[in-house]
Amino acid sequence: MNIDIRNFNWKTLLALLTFIAGILIFIYWGTRYGVWTDIGIYTLTIVLVLFGVFGILLSLTEPKEEKTEV
Repeated sequence: MNIDIRNFNWKTLLALLTFIAGILIFIYWGTRYGVWTDIGIYTLTIVLVLFGVFGILLSLTEPKEEKTEV
């Protein structure tokens, strides 16, 4: 699994925005409502952050090409 920044594309950007949205929603919710221990916002944050992290990793990895002999 080779991660290469040269593979940056629209999928990577979408995953990065999803990751940032998860963090910002958690910070906004905590400062707006003063509630930092809420299972609902934890759930939303975890889903967005994990989709962002895995999306970034998957979009930056080079696809493995299999050699076929004819």
